[in-house]
Amino acid sequence: MHAQLLIYISIIATSGVLNLYLFAYVFRKRHLYKSISTYFLAYVFAIIIYCFGSVFSLMSTDIIELKFWTAIMYLGLPFASPLGLMFISKYLAIKLKRIHIIYMLAIPTISSLLVATNDWHHLYYRRFEIDPSLGAPYFFQEIGIWYLVQGILTFGTMLAAFILLISHYKEMSKQYRSQIIALMFGQLMPMVTAFFYLLGLTPKGIDPVPMVIWVSSLVYLWAIHSSRLFKLMPVAKDVIFNSIDDAVLVLDESFRLVEINRACKVQFPSFNHSLLGMNIEKVWSELFNIPFIVKIGVTEVALKLNEEKVYQVRLSMLDPLRNINGYLIIFTDITEIKRLQTLLERQAYYDELTQIYNRRAFLQRCETGLARSQKKGTSFIIMIMDVDHFKKVNDIYGHHIGDQLLEHIVAICQLYLNKGEVFARYGGEEFVFSLSNYTKAEAEELANTIRNHVEKTPMVSPEGEISITLSLGIAEAERGVGETVSSLLNKADKALYQAKGTGRNKVSIYLKGNIGM
Repeated sequence: MHAQLLIYISIIATSGVLNLYLFAYVFRKRHLYKSISTYFLAYVFAIIIYCFGSVFSLMSTDIIELKFWTAIMYLGLPFASPLGLMFISKYLAIKLKRIHIIYMLAIPTISSLLVATNDWHHLYYRRFEIDPSLGAPYFFQEIGIWYLVQGILTFGTMLAAFILLISHYKEMSKQYRSQIIALMFGQLMPMVTAFFYLLGLTPKGIDPVPMVIWVSSLVYLWAIHSSRLFKLMPVAKDVIFNSIDDAVLVLDESFRLVEINRACKVQFPSFNHSLLGMNIEKVWSELFNIPFIVKIGVTEVALKLNEEKVYQVRLSMLDPLRNINGYLIIFTDITEIKRLQTLLERQAYYDELTQIYNRRAFLQRCETGLARSQKKGTSFIIMIMDVDHFKKVNDIYGHHIGDQLLEHIVAICQLYLNKGEVFARYGGEEFVFSLSNYTKAEAEELANTIRNHVEKTPMVSPEGEISITLSLGIAEAERGVGETVSSLLNKADKALYQAKGTGRNKVSIYLKGNIGM
């Protein structure tokens, strides 16, 4: 064995030993590095097999030994670069689909089998023999079709890993950049050496790639010790940005749209990339057909797309203190929240049967209306309405007919109510009105109009026509005596009692010290 060959073997053995140490070091601390250590260990293990297989192939004395150790070497060589890409993807938090992983590992598996059985088919090497001029262990080869397939995969995955690292370099914080540089160098060294080998610029009959791997190993060791590779892991911006459920628009300092996330495309299908670079006012108009009214902070906006949705839109500045100028618009879909709020409000403030206000809503609005009228010095009237002999209807026809009758009466009442007047179901067959700016005479006229309409309009039901009458009591708030809703209701109830006690189907007005009809 001459001195030059011994140097080659020593360098490659050094690469193998360094990777073996690297494997043992990471394996011992794999519980600290979580799932990424699995990818890195697989990557380094493939390199170890590659390096030591290359060492023993350089110690071969005949073609049988050379082919055997080449087959051993190919248990690691084809897998190294795909596993390297998987490791880099994991480091950058880029999720590879399972089918892509299967494809990347399927070709190396086939390559290993084809090299081991090459004498039967010559698909990997058309010729593989001892170099006639240099002798063992130098080899002479003519490549086969599968050698090209494996070569494309090897260079493609190494180049992809390198490009991924470059593309993420600028967006990484400074604390991660030394790691990125180390990983870029670790991918670049074997890739460039392999390229020179294919161009015939390296020693004849020897694979030079294992000779430079020791440099990559030292770089990885430095990154693990000095820049806390694995312990301090970056989370890729793209993963965070595109995993957010809320739609996000990124604007520059001139309010031009520069970037959107994946959720934006999903929620706003009409968005297209021609809008990038446009001012947000024009983008907003194109997408939603309304002016841009969002200010710094949180705005609630209803947007009509395929269906109307309500969004909470947050506009905020990026980070001018760190010289990151621009703006962020985040859309949070609160349509369902608003729907539930509306539903809860209806359940809390509306009568389930008649869909008019319930007792709680009436009392709240009466408090507000009474306070306003007392402040302005205007009139305020409460009117209570009761359905005469309603219990008989339920007893004779059943409660379902009774419910229909209440709905029938409500529909008639709503024909005569103006905006701002409050009408509610007070309980059972009893209803209440609050009337602002009405005189007692006007309130009495409204009450009689409703009463007469109901009396002359029987409800048509499967049981036949059902006639019904109403009794009503009216009370006006006194001024300057501390009138309350409760006291006013009490007065109206007394007037109602008077109407029912004098024959029903009447309107009675509460007068101080007297009740008039």
